[in-house]
Amino acid sequence: MRPLLFAIIVFIAGYITARYAVITQAVELAKFAWEHGVVGRATKGFLILSIFFFLFCIPIERIVAREAANEGYSMGGSKNDVLMRIFWPLDFPRNDQAGILVGWRNSETDIFVVAILNGVNSTRIDNELRTQSLFRKSRHSVERIFDVCGQSALHVLGEVNGNTTPDTVFRRDHIYAFTHKSSRYPQIFCPPSSGVTLQVILFEEPNPYKMEYHSLTPISLALEDKAGSKPSDGDDMEEITESKKQVELVEKLKLHTVTKHAPTEKERGLPTIIHQINCAHETKELLRINVELLNSRRLRRALSVSERVVESATSAWRTTLHMCVETAKFLWPFVKNTLVAIILFWRSLANLILKVLEWRAKPDFAALKDISATAQQFDIRLQQFCYWPLQYITVRRRKDDWGGATNSHPDYIRFYNSLWLVANDIIIGIALGSYIIENANVVAQSIDYYLKTYTIEGMGRTIEWLLIDPGGLKLNEELDKFLGDFFRWVLNYWAEITASISPYLPQIIYAIGISSFAGASMPIALFSDLLSILTLHIYSFYISSARIYNWQLSIIYSLFHLFRGKKINVLRKRIDSCDYELDQLLIGTILFTLLIFLLPTVFVYYCLFASARMAIIILKAGLETLLACLNHFPLFALMLRVKDSKRLPGGIKFELMDTPDVSSRFRHDLGDTAPTAYIRLRSTPLPLGAMFRQYSQLGSRLQGHYVSARVILCLLTGKAVPPIHRRNLYSMQYSMLPTKRAGVMEVWNKLTGGGRG
Repeated sequence: MRPLLFAIIVFIAGYITARYAVITQAVELAKFAWEHGVVGRATKGFLILSIFFFLFCIPIERIVAREAANEGYSMGGSKNDVLMRIFWPLDFPRNDQAGILVGWRNSETDIFVVAILNGVNSTRIDNELRTQSLFRKSRHSVERIFDVCGQSALHVLGEVNGNTTPDTVFRRDHIYAFTHKSSRYPQIFCPPSSGVTLQVILFEEPNPYKMEYHSLTPISLALEDKAGSKPSDGDDMEEITESKKQVELVEKLKLHTVTKHAPTEKERGLPTIIHQINCAHETKELLRINVELLNSRRLRRALSVSERVVESATSAWRTTLHMCVETAKFLWPFVKNTLVAIILFWRSLANLILKVLEWRAKPDFAALKDISATAQQFDIRLQQFCYWPLQYITVRRRKDDWGGATNSHPDYIRFYNSLWLVANDIIIGIALGSYIIENANVVAQSIDYYLKTYTIEGMGRTIEWLLIDPGGLKLNEELDKFLGDFFRWVLNYWAEITASISPYLPQIIYAIGISSFAGASMPIALFSDLLSILTLHIYSFYISSARIYNWQLSIIYSLFHLFRGKKINVLRKRIDSCDYELDQLLIGTILFTLLIFLLPTVFVYYCLFASARMAIIILKAGLETLLACLNHFPLFALMLRVKDSKRLPGGIKFELMDTPDVSSRFRHDLGDTAPTAYIRLRSTPLPLGAMFRQYSQLGSRLQGHYVSARVILCLLTGKAVPPIHRRNLYSMQYSMLPTKRAGVMEVWNKLTGGGRG
């Protein structure tokens, strides 16, 4: 230490010697300040500020500190407060009986009450819980509940309605609670001197036998593997790209938050709390049954003669019943394997038909299900038939586990929702088919009348109207006459074809009526395909007129650049400068003028057929909407939403209750207690917007495809409007089906139990 001090002194002396001029100037500056009164004025100012500080600032600071200390004491005691959370079920009976509290001890300050045991000894129950001998009678493995709840054992947490007085020493590991008949809420004894702030979180136990449960995230009605499915076309790719951009934007916004708090231990333990809430009902019932068995253990007296006779008869009946059960167990594997073999045979046949519907000549070509609505409906029903056995096995295995520990609730909803939809589809189809079969001739005449009136005769009258200066618009007579004669010739030829088909139309309608017994979706899909076939001439008119109009616009656009001394470079996709000769400019001017005067005539015919084509697309869109409702409407989910919304959770919420209102019926002989807040934990049902989210996605997808700048540009320039891919149109109907179908051996193992681990 001394060498260091000596070195510092030497350094200071050397620095002063080296900077002697600076020290001289500082001394002269101090003399100047003293002679001109600068030091006196500075001293007076310092004294005034000091007096102001001691007279005003220090007293105000002390008053504020005292008020803050008082406020802190009123809100929870000293500044070393400890927040203690007690999770309390609201399903406990209202009485004044004494009992002990049993539950999970997540930490020293996190306590979860499961059950109140009356008429038992606390020490004995504690020993039984430590050795887990209290769970002798259990349907399933108790370790499963412990694993889900994140704890190794239950504990005795405290007592209810005991002989606790205000003089009792408070312990954080032992709860002193009081209940009353007139209140559903507990009163927790905690003296203010304990330095503990209480939060009593009240919740209602979900009944797992009714498939009620709480969830932090909304339940998903679609399969999870849909997120990994490959996009089918450009529209789907654009949608996926847009969603990725939104996710990246949200993540970037999170980086610009002012404060970002790390999740606390209590927040990280919330998922475990939710699992404990879901298992609370079964754990309470398990404790109640085993405690009753524990209390009923006693020496039995000797049986009388009559009791021995009854017991002998009962034993004989049990022996006979046991033999029947053993025989059934012996025969059941053969029956089960036979049923599984039959299911696999029909599933293999369905899989073969699916291969035909999905076959493509080339990867870029459309499959049969992409062209026909009927083939698409067959594909949906066959995929549902192939997936139902696996869904049923998944739902049945739910009974092999604790109801609060299983995660098969979405599979249960999807399975029964698809069954309900198919059943309703068949019921509606039977009614619709009966009407169609009984009135096949009337329906055929109506279809034939409307098709001839609007698609043939109406179109012919409109073309004739275009030949006589429509709306006062002067068209080119020669081109108008040529186009009118051409389209009328094709229209007359198509009328002859439909006239030859008309006699067979009642038989076709009768066949469609028979198909209705497979579901109302089948005749709707057949009508959609029939509409496409019978309006094929309108589609051909639209394509031909659009092609002519687009070619004419392209030529006019090229000739327009000719006047500017430029040309279109097709290879490099740009506009280049070009020097034209006089004869080239003359010919270009003549052609440009000619095409400009012919454009209104072509445009009128194009508008006519484009409007007719859009009307047919709207009509088919209505039929597709009916198919979507019959195949994917969340009917079972809506029923659960109305009947029991706890079976369809959409998250949880915490509601702070009015503490004076809660404590108005409490005992007041306990004296002052620590600050206690009562919070209600509720399960929020799945909102209707989430249930119909895929319908909104389909609507936005249709709007983005047909009501977009690209489609409007195609209509204005005469390019064919690309139809939306049928996979995008039917994507929500496939959301409850797996992307990849299971193989035969996988289905066999799951149905026969060979695939269980």
